Amino acid sequence: MDGDIFGFIITVVLVTVSGALAPGPLFFRVISHGRKSGARGGLAFSIGHTLFEFSLVLVLAFIWGVGVTQIASKSAMDFFEGIIGGLALYAFGAIHIYESAKSKAADYQKETKLQKVKHPLVLGLAYTSLNPFFIVWWLTAGLTLIGDALKIASFVGVLIMYVAHVWMDYVWLTATAYLAKKGANIIGSKGYRILIALSGAFLICFGTYFIVKVLTIP
Repeated sequence: MDGDIFGFIITVVLVTVSGALAPGPLFFRVISHGRKSGARGGLAFSIGHTLFEFSLVLVLAFIWGVGVTQIASKSAMDFFEGIIGGLALYAFGAIHIYESAKSKAADYQKETKLQKVKHPLVLGLAYTSLNPFFIVWWLTAGLTLIGDALKIASFVGVLIMYVAHVWMDYVWLTATAYLAKKGANIIGSKGYRILIALSGAFLICFGTYFIVKVLTIP
């Protein structure tokens, strides 16, 4: 069991790195706001992000763990988690690679109504909840992690999974805001494209891992 948990935590961390650290609207809003607020602002963004994300994870875990398990067999659930999660990671990875070839960092910094909001905690919650990519990720690839966590240690496993995931958001967003205030050139156009492409490649690799795992289970 301990080995299963350790290996699962490594998987969560690597999947998070390839997905969460890719630049997006929240990341660039943290840079913009962080030029004034620094690390404290980045921390507030992270808390706002967590308020919505953890609530979503708990709802999905409850539906999956209490509802779906009552109407579906274990083999059917394993198949759904592996295939759907893997295909979702393929799709997200392909989108990342496509964006790396055509998008620019400025594409994420267009004016929106949220620019009028000043409090970083509210902004973190808003940019998270209004991001369709984020929602779909948790409904597909993220649901695979939730399902695995439930099988390993029930709802305690979900808490372990989420802690293994969310600490990187805090480090990433807080460090980003801190460096923005210090005037560091966090990410240029070339760096942006490379980071997006690498994150896409990692997501595709993990999509393959999820699919192979479920197809090779006896």
